[in-house]
Amino acid sequence: MSTIHVDVVSAEEQIFSGEATFVALPGEAGELGIYPKHTPLITRIKPGAVRITRADSKAEEFVFVAGGILEVQPDVVTVLADTAIRGKDLDEAKASDAIKRAEEAKAAAKDKAELAVVEGELAMLAAQLAAIRKLRNRS
Repeated sequence: MSTIHVDVVSAEEQIFSGEATFVALPGEAGELGIYPKHTPLITRIKPGAVRITRADSKAEEFVFVAGGILEVQPDVVTVLADTAIRGKDLDEAKASDAIKRAEEAKAAAKDKAELAVVEGELAMLAAQLAAIRKLRNRS
């Protein structure tokens, strides 16, 4: 069976490193599915879920990324994430509370620049909450 090596890293730490048979993640132009021997590719990724089918157990690893860069080579996939959180570490209550705080900050924004920052944060948090719900529904 053919495999591909996958590394998911954030600025803080390495989140995942291992062999996989399939990787799916949110690309800039839509969902990307990557199998071993994929054509080389570099693209930005949007906030959302990275799903990795492990080669050793066929179990699916789940990582939330808040955006970043994807590099694909025929035998290696590298996800360089702005922020990455393991699926098991995602907390729906914390994400919901953060959304409420961001919505309050949006209402209190004083200028367009502040509003843009808060709207970006809200979009990332909404993607995180959607990823948490998707993971919960798979379990």
